[in-house]
Amino acid sequence: MRPATPDLFADHEPVQPPTREQIGEQSWVLRGFVLPWLERLLPGLDAVLAAAPFRQMVTPGGFTMSAALSSCGTWGWTTDRSGYRYTRQDPLSGKLWPPMPEVFLQLAQAAAQEAGFAGFVPDSCLINRYAPGAKMSLHQDKNETSMAAPIVSVSLGLPAVFLFGGFERSDKCQRVSLFHGDVVIWGGVDRLRYHAILPIQHGQHLRLGEQRINFTFRTAR
Repeated sequence: MRPATPDLFADHEPVQPPTREQIGEQSWVLRGFVLPWLERLLPGLDAVLAAAPFRQMVTPGGFTMSAALSSCGTWGWTTDRSGYRYTRQDPLSGKLWPPMPEVFLQLAQAAAQEAGFAGFVPDSCLINRYAPGAKMSLHQDKNETSMAAPIVSVSLGLPAVFLFGGFERSDKCQRVSLFHGDVVIWGGVDRLRYHAILPIQHGQHLRLGEQRINFTFRTAR
């Protein structure tokens, strides 16, 4: 859950001028895009986490992931010793994953539209919590049935360095700094690019404390 934040901070949200940066043929960073949505977005996050708390998942190789995970939407992403997959039920509770808040869907669709991907209808939102030191190794998002829809990735809280590579693990990666309120969208010819998050550095974000929260919207099925 988000740490409690004194009300006096509410009027002092760091603001970036909204800009758009192209990082691939069909890949974009939308700087500060989320900030106008924030006051509606965070209560939705709290509601999802109340139903499906963050947990540390285990990879098929037996390694515990350093980022904690949750999901919402029709399909949630999960991993254990048997593999990576989407499920309708939260394996922790046995219940359906919580529904995707309407504001989540609206944000994802607006960001996709801005990047040239009209008609995006995500049915899954993977939510990651990165404490300082947590990371995400270089990987492709390829558990989805179709690669036609883009990936929409929202950054909140502490900054991160996003590695955006090519189509082979050995390809050179761009280093893209991501800040609170940024969105990365990649799809089309770039949909299967490798990507990663370097270890999060220690810090204290005004609203979210000592953590980075990431939403990844996908069309799983």
